[in-house]
Amino acid sequence: MRRSIDDAVIPAPPTDDPSPAVCWSVGISDDYDAAAPRVRVTVEEQGAPGTGIVVHLDGDGARRLRLALASALGELGEERGR
Repeated sequence: MRRSIDDAVIPAPPTDDPSPAVCWSVGISDDYDAAAPRVRVTVEEQGAPGTGIVVHLDGDGARRLRLALASALGELGEERGR
């Protein structure tokens, strides 16, 4: 089973650094021999599909990433989310 949850394109940052636009996607997958389904996070340069980094997170890893993102938002003075 593979299921896409969300994805987006992040435009290049407004700096002199020539960083490209980046795409991210989040999904779930159970394509593992001896493991439970996992959260799949992919980050890659826009226009370069199949060249990015894919992270396969178990429940604890996904919650830790969610907490880190919420903490970073709090540091920026933004709502931490749910």
